[in-house]
Amino acid sequence: AAMGGFTSIACMPNTDPPIDNAALVSYIISRAKEAGRVNVYPIGCISKGQKGEELAQIGELKFAGAVAVSDDGRPVENALLMKHALQYANMFDITVISHCEELSLADGGSANEGVMATSLGLRGITPAAEEVMVARDVLLAENEGVPVHIAHISTKRSVEIIRNAKARGAKVTCETCPHYFTLTDAAIEGFNTNAKMNPPLRTEEDRLAIIKGLRDGTIDVIATDHAPHHVDEKNCEFALAANGIVGLETSLPLCITYLVDTGVLTLNELLKKMCVNPANILGLNKGSLSAGRPADIVVFDPKESFTVDVNSFQSKGKNSPYDGYVLNGKVKYTIVGGEIVVNQGVLL
Repeated sequence: AAMGGFTSIACMPNTDPPIDNAALVSYIISRAKEAGRVNVYPIGCISKGQKGEELAQIGELKFAGAVAVSDDGRPVENALLMKHALQYANMFDITVISHCEELSLADGGSANEGVMATSLGLRGITPAAEEVMVARDVLLAENEGVPVHIAHISTKRSVEIIRNAKARGAKVTCETCPHYFTLTDAAIEGFNTNAKMNPPLRTEEDRLAIIKGLRDGTIDVIATDHAPHHVDEKNCEFALAANGIVGLETSLPLCITYLVDTGVLTLNELLKKMCVNPANILGLNKGSLSAGRPADIVVFDPKESFTVDVNSFQSKGKNSPYDGYVLNGKVKYTIVGGEIVVNQGVLL
């Protein structure tokens, strides 16, 4: 994280065991303070064991230090349970982050439904698998008058649903990830498992719609969806390979190269989506350089280019589709709580 310029990260609860109780939240906070170089904020489960059957103790998770609740990696399929989660989370002033995937529509697929999946003989995932759930959770939140944050949107229609909801005054925020505005499903050609993720990479039309959503403010946040995997989890049949890519060490330069250098966003607009908005959504006293705020700072050269080399990653996971890419935006210093943890691009 520090090598990528991140001073704070929020860890998802799709762990073993899932982060569904206060004791685990407290343990993660304590362990992170002992071992970590950056600030780690745990996200608790919406449902016990991420099983989607019974709500976790959302209030206890909040009081223990969780900054949000999510069943990320799995959708909350029961609409009534999600409605109750939104209500309880609002009572305790904690954000609900929704992983939007209708599993019956996803139908066990492994790539975006389209020409590429068909040509490779892969079972496709219809974009509607994401969009139906986005629409459901936006409407649930709107009807209750409570906030919801939609994770990692990837399709044109998801952007449109959220744009329209915001125009109606719904308290919805959302995020996307660098891979959804830099890559399309063409990246899986040759059964490239390093380009397999959930949601899957989509079409060029979807990619352009994501960029438009970033430009017009529909999309509030750019998140990494960092998901490192052992080589054995990727070096297998495409349908069996684990979903996800490492993102922490490439996200900032990808955003600079594909959004700032192309004129989609100004640097200040980018920093708002990567720093200010995430902090506000999670209720953190961070995200800006001002008196009284923590001295969490990244110093980077937006013009310095470098070639991505996965073998140089600090992450144990090397599963990145960007190996060999030439990007702009080299991290020079990362300062956490006033202490330098990365000096001239070297982790201390």
